[in-house]
Amino acid sequence: MRFQSNRRQEEPEINLIPLIDVLLVIIIFLMLTTTYARFAGLELKLPSANAELVDAQPKELNIAVTADGDVLVNGGPVVGRDVDAISAALGRAAPAGEDPPLVIINADAKATHQRVIDVMQAAQRVGLARITFATRSDN
Repeated sequence: MRFQSNRRQEEPEINLIPLIDVLLVIIIFLMLTTTYARFAGLELKLPSANAELVDAQPKELNIAVTADGDVLVNGGPVVGRDVDAISAALGRAAPAGEDPPLVIINADAKATHQRVIDVMQAAQRVGLARITFATRSDN
């Protein structure tokens, strides 16, 4: 006895709708829980303190800024604390010539940032664009 079935063999199919629903829920979850941080685009390259010692060049202006805020140009004190007084001292100390001298700022670690900016602004007013900072080696 052989019973024949009138059923047709159906091919199995994959239902994609539940898969899409799960993926959408995961995407929504990731979008809600992800934090987007925006950082300022300012990159600073700090100077290295392990550089070799360079011999003193004749076209250098050494400017020292003490912890008290006093400014010394090539070892001589500047009378006055404003940018105009520093500019006048830099103008007197800068040798006349084609190449402007290199300005080396020796700022004390406890000197205020504003005093260093004042020195840089004074150098800019006089036309001294080559500025560098002296650091101490921790060897």
